Amino acid sequence: MATSNEFTVGAFQGFIDQRKLVGSRCGQCGALFVPPRALCHKCQGTQMNLEELSGRGTLAGFTSISIVPSAMAQEGYGRDKPYLTGVVALAEGPHIAARLADMDASKPQEVKIGTSLQAAFQDTEHEGQRRVVLTFGPAAQRKSRR
Repeated sequence: MATSNEFTVGAFQGFIDQRKLVGSRCGQCGALFVPPRALCHKCQGTQMNLEELSGRGTLAGFTSISIVPSAMAQEGYGRDKPYLTGVVALAEGPHIAARLADMDASKPQEVKIGTSLQAAFQDTEHEGQRRVVLTFGPAAQRKSRR
């Protein structure tokens, strides 16, 4: 069984930094959550176990963003260079919001709901600090998720 300090935003980012997509599964009812939670929202169980996920999924929804936060502006995104973010239905069941990569944000009409996706991890830098970001892109273009 996992300890409660493994269910924080910082711990989830730590797994991302290790290039792992991790959720928590309830030992009582089997429900799976991403990011990991210390309490099952389905049965209120507390026997939560960490589980590494495959990173496979399908695109459930998305948006193209051109009014960007400062971290994205530092990466060169903005009105003239939008980026995509989406909701991914993971193969294991849960949904997760993440940045979409290897798709043309300037042509959102070409992005298709239901596209098979694979997780990958992108190294970025914000205000001098290295950071790893979870992204999803077309599975056909991504042989490895690391």
